[in-house]
Amino acid sequence: QVQLVESGGGLVQPGGSLRLSCAASGSMFSPNTMSWHRQGPGKERELVAVITRFGTTDYADSVKGRFTISRDNAKNTVSLQMNSLKSEDTAVYYCNAYINSREYWGQGTQVTVSS
Repeated sequence: QVQLVESGGGLVQPGGSLRLSCAASGSMFSPNTMSWHRQGPGKERELVAVITRFGTTDYADSVKGRFTISRDNAKNTVSLQMNSLKSEDTAVYYCNAYINSREYWGQGTQVTVSS
């Protein structure tokens, strides 16, 4: 059974940093595209950042220059380094991966930016 397990969420002050990690397991296939999404209070889920297995990345305009997505293909992990956090970054962050043409989601990890 394929699982995506996230870690690294928490409470941070505005201007601070957090690093989220996500590990994929349970499949004989390596993930293709991996991404992070988020859903803030009263908002729809939105794409934050995406990375292909070859390392090509793209970001939502709201996080460009502040967030960095990376992956380790040998470990089937994807990370999101979040710097200069703002209150509007508060959300549940979800890991997403396409593995053998199927889409999988993690359970989500809460990120709260507040003083």
